[in-house]
Amino acid sequence: MEQFLFSTSWFVPFYSLSGAILTLPWGIGIIRRTGPRPAAYFNLLTTVLAFVHSLFLFKSIWDREPVNLLINWFKAADLDLSFSLELSPVSIGATVLITGLSLLAQVYSLGYMEKDWSLARFFGLLGFFEAALSGLAISDSLFLSYALLEVLTLSTYLLVGFWYAQPLVVTAARDAFWTKRVGDLLLLMAVVTLSTLAGSLNFSDLYEWAQTANLSPMTSTLLGLALIAGPAGKCAQFPLHLWLDEAMEGPNPASVMRNSLVVAGGAYLLYRFQPLLALSPVALNALVVMGTVTAIGATLVSIAQIDIKRSLSHSTSAYMGLVFLAVGLQQGGVALMLLLSHAIAKALLFMSSGSVILTTQSQDLTEMGGLWSRMPATTTAFVVGSAGMVTVLPLGSFWAMLAWADGFVNISPWVIGVLLLVNGLTALNLTRVFRLVFWGKPQQKTRRTPEVAWQMALPMVILTVLTLLLPLMLQQWYLLPDWESINWYVALALFGSTFVGVGVGCTVHLHKAWSRSRILAWRFLQDLLGYDFYIDRVYYVTVVSAVALLSKISAWSDRYLVDGLVNLVGFATIFGGQTLKYSISGQSQGYMLTILAVVSVLGFFISWSLGLLDKLPF
Repeated sequence: MEQFLFSTSWFVPFYSLSGAILTLPWGIGIIRRTGPRPAAYFNLLTTVLAFVHSLFLFKSIWDREPVNLLINWFKAADLDLSFSLELSPVSIGATVLITGLSLLAQVYSLGYMEKDWSLARFFGLLGFFEAALSGLAISDSLFLSYALLEVLTLSTYLLVGFWYAQPLVVTAARDAFWTKRVGDLLLLMAVVTLSTLAGSLNFSDLYEWAQTANLSPMTSTLLGLALIAGPAGKCAQFPLHLWLDEAMEGPNPASVMRNSLVVAGGAYLLYRFQPLLALSPVALNALVVMGTVTAIGATLVSIAQIDIKRSLSHSTSAYMGLVFLAVGLQQGGVALMLLLSHAIAKALLFMSSGSVILTTQSQDLTEMGGLWSRMPATTTAFVVGSAGMVTVLPLGSFWAMLAWADGFVNISPWVIGVLLLVNGLTALNLTRVFRLVFWGKPQQKTRRTPEVAWQMALPMVILTVLTLLLPLMLQQWYLLPDWESINWYVALALFGSTFVGVGVGCTVHLHKAWSRSRILAWRFLQDLLGYDFYIDRVYYVTVVSAVALLSKISAWSDRYLVDGLVNLVGFATIFGGQTLKYSISGQSQGYMLTILAVVSVLGFFISWSLGLLDKLPF
């Protein structure tokens, strides 16, 4: 049975892909009489099969060494195109997480997208999305991983632009696509370079090559920075971070997948790059700087947002910044624990926010309030998800940050300062959102808001239980420290930052009558954070203006230099032809004499230039 599971493990991504293909007759309108629901059920069935297969495979491989599966795709002469898959507890565990959260997101979508006319197309895109993520999890080939990242970029574009009749949605999808393309293009350069230097693109071969590689500092630095660029675009890291909040214009179930799994997929690929990034200290320092700037900056920006989804999306960028910081400090185990705890908690937070958006028909925090008594399941989900995001004992994020801080308490104390600051500001932001949405007096849009249907409530309840049971799962996997080895000073500092953040979030004045402060200094600070430090305007003044100037210079050169030279040649030809036509006599002896004279003159000059005339006796 185990051998059968291993031999068919490559088919796990194809479950979701087959589900997406089965939705095509409904998605393109061939079948209309039954409505789009059967397409959703087909996709749900294939996701259940993928989840069950991954779960049994994870149970079989937990106590075993990683297994590499080589699939020969095409072989002719010296050309050998093959895909390598890695079956390990980490990769299969990632597949279980992807298929499990995807299954819950699809059940959630049945309620959220119930009245949408293109439900079949949405489920087909979700299946396409899930297939790419599952393939990325088990891929042991850099070439295959890059191809799947491109599929994720396309999937993001299609899901963000799902409601394409809205101009803002089209703009958000375009910006998300082009921003990711910048990172993907640099990553492609790294892939081509590695294929030349290492001779193979399988991660196992690349790791062996990295142990003995002797690269120049310039080559290793450029290679490391190019490898970082791809995950930076996927994880919305500075300076490729502007797309994630705009991507919140898509349907909320897609936002659940994007903020919990897609960004984690980019960070997981960065985790696989660790041995290659170790070749360049500059690349590791760039990771540390990028992660620190994004973690602190995105957390500050999230506090000033009045859109509930944008506030949570900036928090996603911040936690992915912590993952980048962990990888830059060579703490891969901490990065994986952060990814696991963040994915579950953030999926729960976005499901609860989606329930609020569906019932209130609004994303504006200033229009909400008093929902805790009307939506108890949603309120519980938000509270538990918030607790799972910050360091609250004994939930998952607490143990990940404790293990990280405990290891750097004496080596790099500034890391603990970053963790405390990001954790405290995150607790403040989540407390602020809770007060605006669930606490206080009901507003006009929240006075008659019922709890959501069971299709949306059931995934939230399951994720709530899973968030609470995550510490027991970590203990079962021997990932929690012993009580005797815990540094209680660091633990109290982490818990204290959460307590301070919640305390400040509970006491700060939140007036819903106006969304901007009347005090000029506070208004300037609020605008600075609310508009993301005006990074988009900085891009417009620098990058966009430079590209526009270069395009104008290119257009002028093309019009007046290139086209001008071509037009000059054409004008000279026309003028010469018009001039010569007046010398036409119609007498052939005249033409022959002219040809003979010209040939004689050309022969004379050629002979003179070659020195043949010097040998004549006269």
